[in-house]
Amino acid sequence: MDLKPGDVVILKSGGHSMTVAEVKDGACVWMGGEGDLFRETLSLAVLEQIEVEDSDDEEEDEEEDEEEEEVA
Repeated sequence: MDLKPGDVVILKSGGHSMTVAEVKDGACVWMGGEGDLFRETLSLAVLEQIEVEDSDDEEEDEEEDEEEEEVA
């Protein structure tokens, strides 16, 4: 697996998604449910890269902006 800082991964066994901070040391950073920031060094063998989809909110905001521009 070819990871780079900013990639989002999850443990193969499940859990919270984590953002890769450093690849050299296998370090991942993630936010806990209470907003706490965690940092852990993990073997690449236990991680699976996941795709992060754009939220629908961003698309709706863009459509609203376009509609407002057409009205003006």
